[in-house]
Amino acid sequence: MINEQIRDKEVRVIGEDGEMLGVMSPKDALKLSREAGVDLVKIVPNAAPPVCKIVDYGKYKYELARKEKDAKKKQRVIDIKEVRLSPNIEENDLNTKANSARKFIEKGDKVKVTLKFRGREMAHMEQSKHILDDFAEKLSDIAQIEKAPKLEGRSIMMVLTEKR
Repeated sequence: MINEQIRDKEVRVIGEDGEMLGVMSPKDALKLSREAGVDLVKIVPNAAPPVCKIVDYGKYKYELARKEKDAKKKQRVIDIKEVRLSPNIEENDLNTKANSARKFIEKGDKVKVTLKFRGREMAHMEQSKHILDDFAEKLSDIAQIEKAPKLEGRSIMMVLTEKR
């Protein structure tokens, strides 16, 4: 809200250079802002009394947009990449999968490792847990286990993240 849109009984006013001008009626505050040749902008509407600032409205909006853009720029989106394994995987295949998971983790992504069982493999689930332990051990220098191996339906899953 700016200028005449402010309809509160009294407002706390902050000057152009950041000094506190005190609590006054919106008419008096608007009069001060007109003398300075800028706008009266309500910054904190939920406070008691609401806080208004004497500032150029266009410049104020530009600064808010710029702060928002900078915050968005610094933000990092973490993807979850998946690596699927089978219970009868050979050592070299496991190394290849570990290398691809290593690349994902170095980029800053999380890696979901899934050990999938089919048909008769379901009978030997307990003997295959060592595969996930070996996988985590191969990546232990750069990764840590975020979610421990857990049985979900026909697969065992775990999540690895970058060490901090």
